[in-house]
Amino acid sequence: MTYSLQSVPSTATECGLSELDEPGCSLYDRSFWLAHAANTLVAVAAGLNYRYADFVTYLGGSELHLGWIVGVGMVGSVLVRVGFGPGIDRHGPRGVWMLALALLAASSAAHLLITRYDGVGIYLARIAFCTALAGVWIASTTFVASRGPAARIAELIGILGTSGFLGMMIGTQLGDWLCADLNGRRDPVDRLFIASALLAVAAMPCVLLATREKAPIRRRRTGALWAAVKQYQRKAALVLGVSAGAAIALPATFLRTYAAELGIRRIGTFFTICAVVALASRLGARRVPERLGLARMIVMGFVLLAVGQFLYLPVRSEWHLLLPGAVVGLAQAILFPTIVAESSVPYPAQYRGVAMTLILAAFDVGQMVGAPIAGAILHASQALGLPGYPALFVVTAAMLLVTASFYATRARFRLGRPQYPLEGSNGHATASKQDEVVPAAVRRSSRRRDPAHPHGRPRQI
Repeated sequence: MTYSLQSVPSTATECGLSELDEPGCSLYDRSFWLAHAANTLVAVAAGLNYRYADFVTYLGGSELHLGWIVGVGMVGSVLVRVGFGPGIDRHGPRGVWMLALALLAASSAAHLLITRYDGVGIYLARIAFCTALAGVWIASTTFVASRGPAARIAELIGILGTSGFLGMMIGTQLGDWLCADLNGRRDPVDRLFIASALLAVAAMPCVLLATREKAPIRRRRTGALWAAVKQYQRKAALVLGVSAGAAIALPATFLRTYAAELGIRRIGTFFTICAVVALASRLGARRVPERLGLARMIVMGFVLLAVGQFLYLPVRSEWHLLLPGAVVGLAQAILFPTIVAESSVPYPAQYRGVAMTLILAAFDVGQMVGAPIAGAILHASQALGLPGYPALFVVTAAMLLVTASFYATRARFRLGRPQYPLEGSNGHATASKQDEVVPAAVRRSSRRRDPAHPHGRPRQI
């Protein structure tokens, strides 16, 4: 038997869905903002690691080694996610969330002991670090997504995601400050990992307070879990996640080395404008996906992200990073919540943990394969006497435009619909009915009788 998270008790879920905008029934209650604060602290720790290239370079590695270290690190994240979703659906997000924070602190501290870029230790530490981040994101996202109606999942995830942009902005500026006296020394880099460990520990009280009310659990057969995946998962959404994950992760991995090649010392400017634009668009347009529909927003986001790749090409100084930063920030603000919603909306609420696991794993797969490929493109281009980074940006932009075309073809029946309901061609229910539907396998296993149908018609729950 397995257990499935039905809901997370809170002010939001105690109110009827039609009352969520009434006083006392807001989705954005104390628990939400505590989760937001915890995520902000973790995002600052992640932002500090946007200078991970300095660590690899100090140890003697190149962009090729950096790509492999980052890519292999994501393997642990992808594999562990397989257990995170069912674990959250079985026990609730609290345990996974706290375990992930403890692992984040330990893996950050472990980097202090690493002395080789080509040893097993750096790969194991990076795997543990990425696994911890994956646990934090899936637990927090599932916690928040389980607290409201399907039609507002993209909004909820989008507002929670502002914590990531705040962390990006603060973390990169803090990283620039901590590494201001780098000059080939180890001490400034070690400060990044010490600060990351302390931030992970500081997030723990926020998580404990946000999740202190115990979530009710329901018994489900394991087979029903995979029946839900088979019935409700949109395969195209996974393709979107892989493609977006590869492109969105590029600045976090390679912007530092690109800036160093151009003689630019600070990268905080890029991530600050990226975060400011993303925050403003998330907060100012949080209900836009509900009005325009996810399909339109996703295509728009991919096109913007492709344009952002071309805007890296004319960069020659720190201030030139402002324009690509703004466009990439807007694209990220659009893509992450809409792709996650595109994948998870078809699922009933009790399977949202697994839904979030699958789509976030797709983003991780994108980074896992994208980082080594990006490093290989840079290495091969330079070996052939070609400009490495321009080649990388052009290839990435082409990949994004191909993905947008693929999805536009698959979702053409929805591109002309401004309304939010996302009924599929296979007959899946609309978003407004999602929380009332479960897979046939679940209905067969429970076989609960509906008093309104005395002849045995199973009740849809």
